[in-house]
Amino acid sequence: MQLVVGRIGRPHGVRGEVTVEVRTDDPELRFAPGTSIATDPAGKGPLVVESRRWHKGLLLVSFAGVAGRDAAEDLRNTMLVIDSGQVPPPDDPDEFHDHQLIGLAVETASGEPVGEITDVLHHGQDLLVVRRRGADDALIPFVKALVPVVDVEAGRLVVDPPEGLL
Repeated sequence: MQLVVGRIGRPHGVRGEVTVEVRTDDPELRFAPGTSIATDPAGKGPLVVESRRWHKGLLLVSFAGVAGRDAAEDLRNTMLVIDSGQVPPPDDPDEFHDHQLIGLAVETASGEPVGEITDVLHHGQDLLVVRRRGADDALIPFVKALVPVVDVEAGRLVVDPPEGLL
């Protein structure tokens, strides 16, 4: 599974530098000079980081072989991706990466199937998006009281929803 670590934005200047919308907790590692990064669409890459710097809160990156504003503009909106296998598991057993949760089967504490996790939203509180058969998607707050069991190895997650949540 591929994880997005950044999205290339507008060119910065005339030498081929681009802004990168960072979507990783570790931009210093992911965008280190010399790092090769796959792209989506794949035909735009892989790109090799030549240099990077922060400017007014924006990450500016130069990629090898991208010279000039026009070449930089051609990369606009390209997603920068890594393989999920490159991400080490969290140290905390109660912490999960989104890609570990997406695809898990969801069931109630009594064993009733609910659906499958299709996304994780981060809006102040983490919300699991659960696709249900024959019903609208359910949004379940990802808190221990409502999600007592997460078994990534078994591919399942148990929810204990209050009345009316589902």
